[in-house]
Amino acid sequence: MQYGIAFTPLVPSLILWIAIAAIVMIAALLLLTRSRGAAVRVTALALIVLALANPSFTREDREPLSSVAAVVVDKSPSQDFGDRSRQTARAQAALVDSLKKVRGLEVRVVEAGQADGETDGTHLFSALSSALSDVPVDRVAGAFLITDGRVHDIPASASALGFQAPVHALITGATNERDRRIAISAAPKFGIVGQIQTVTYRLDDQGVTGERAKVVIRRDGETISERTLQSGQTSSVDIDIKHEGPNIVEIEASPLQDELTLVNNRAVVSIEGVRDKLRVLLVSGEPHSGERTWRNLLKSDPSVDLVHFTILRPPEKQDGTPINELSLIAFPTRELFQQRIGEFQLIIFDRYARQGVLPIAYFDNIARYVRTGGAVLVSAGPDYASSTSIWRTPLDSVLPAEPVGVTEKPFYAELSDAGKRHPVTRGLEGSNSEPPHWSRFFRTVDTRNAITAPVMTGANGEPLLLLSRFGEGRVALLLTDHIWLWARGYEGGGPHLDLLRRISHWLMKQPDLDEEALRLQVQGKNLEVIRQTMADSVAPVTVTSPSGATRELTLSPGEPGEWRATIPAGELGLWQATDGTLKALINVGPTNPKEFSEVTSTTDTLKPLAQATGGDVQRVASGSTVELPRIAPVHSTNVFHGEGWMGVKMRDASVVKGVGVLPVFAGLIGLLLLLGAFGATWLREGR
Repeated sequence: MQYGIAFTPLVPSLILWIAIAAIVMIAALLLLTRSRGAAVRVTALALIVLALANPSFTREDREPLSSVAAVVVDKSPSQDFGDRSRQTARAQAALVDSLKKVRGLEVRVVEAGQADGETDGTHLFSALSSALSDVPVDRVAGAFLITDGRVHDIPASASALGFQAPVHALITGATNERDRRIAISAAPKFGIVGQIQTVTYRLDDQGVTGERAKVVIRRDGETISERTLQSGQTSSVDIDIKHEGPNIVEIEASPLQDELTLVNNRAVVSIEGVRDKLRVLLVSGEPHSGERTWRNLLKSDPSVDLVHFTILRPPEKQDGTPINELSLIAFPTRELFQQRIGEFQLIIFDRYARQGVLPIAYFDNIARYVRTGGAVLVSAGPDYASSTSIWRTPLDSVLPAEPVGVTEKPFYAELSDAGKRHPVTRGLEGSNSEPPHWSRFFRTVDTRNAITAPVMTGANGEPLLLLSRFGEGRVALLLTDHIWLWARGYEGGGPHLDLLRRISHWLMKQPDLDEEALRLQVQGKNLEVIRQTMADSVAPVTVTSPSGATRELTLSPGEPGEWRATIPAGELGLWQATDGTLKALINVGPTNPKEFSEVTSTTDTLKPLAQATGGDVQRVASGSTVELPRIAPVHSTNVFHGEGWMGVKMRDASVVKGVGVLPVFAGLIGLLLLLGAFGATWLREGR
């Protein structure tokens, strides 16, 4: 119970203060003049002012509230190293038992730092803040952290905690731990395909000095360099960016004897490969309705540098026009097809036939260009089946089908069984209906002896689109010149942009469009394994986590040509998957997680904050024995630790259950006081 006095003035505060000032002046005047009865008069006036202030005696019935102590248990992956998990479990049980024995103390236990594939590092103080979010500041008795000391969200000062109570840390692990790690000093995030990027790294050893290690550098799983470094030495490696998309670089050091973990012996750098400009050569054999379809498509792509020539005047055409009056640009055949052919990522022949423009020897150059990694797309019309067809050149060795004629009849282009699986044509808009929801074509080139199965078929089920590989290069053969009908919106048009862009990107070796591929994708907190194939079945896939744990997955069919499986991505770092022939890599979370950058336990990181709050940092283990300090309740001090003990700050918080109020000048009591004051004044004046 608590007693007090409360004032509820009957007049405004200004009037009350004026009255007090007047009484003070009158009292001073009476005392200075030594007036008779001055004390009685002043007392009477004071009682009048006091009555205006309307004082009341109060009584509060209060119920004491318990103080609250939080125990934050570090469950981060680094707590699984060595004997830390056992130490943590025993320390938690003993600490909670000791705290519960303190009278008037509420104990809250929260686990934090679990690997979720998203959070980088161990965040204990955010968990502490959440655990105490509904607790008033004047009820917080303190916090205990059971951790290895590697915490990554330590507040800059004690005031940032949001409460004034001790923070204690109980450190797991041992003082003599040893560990080796690779630390990335500098690494680019992007690189131009075909150019060199430099990665700088350092070999760090903790707990030992002067050791040497063998360092292996891999790009996309392939070893590209080996060297020997001494602890503390910095080195660099040049990485050739081979392809678009992530180029995964692994730098791995040989293990240290009796080291804590091998997880951080490997560092990962993901360099996103981008192409500076994709150089495309488009050669149109003659002006025709569909010529602008290709040009508009390629010009709309900012990553494409297009060189376009249309043969308007073949060499055999003689019309008597003087040479100096011709506005035509000569076709630089020697420069394009002999000197600089290797600079192009794609060559497109759009309704091109032999017209004496390109010597036969240049077609041999083009065939060689394909086999060494180039790409050719032939958009064929009647020219492909004519006597001047490019099939009747050395280029026939890399063309996937021989022309035999032309069919003129309306038909719907349809996806073949292979086309429904191939990433170039799979899922094209409008392909799932019968007939397909796109416009008809009216001409197709008939072929025979196709070396690959068509992905699209035309009239009478004959091949319409063939995608083939020759050596290191790729060739696409589109056996109709009516694709422009889709572009013009005839009969509703069709997905010409999507189809032509996919064909072009497949030819230029975009990894997402490969027929046979193994990929890993992060979907929320899960890791998705995707196997793209043209086959009817796939082999099981072995997935390796960053910690080295392996798991064999049986994939289930998804869309045509795709097989999938999903597992939780419970670890940060580099994941690997292989089915024996293909390999995929992906980094989950940051490339080099803070959780594994330094893994030896330490008391140094938390000590400044603990001391600033009056708390302490102690190790929980001595050899194989877990030892905890005694817990003591403390009421009035700024130091909450000592030899063999840690303290909690016990609070005096309470909640009001009831209130009693007795007005002093209300009713009979007030009347008697005022009458008594006036009576005393009258008696004094009557003498």
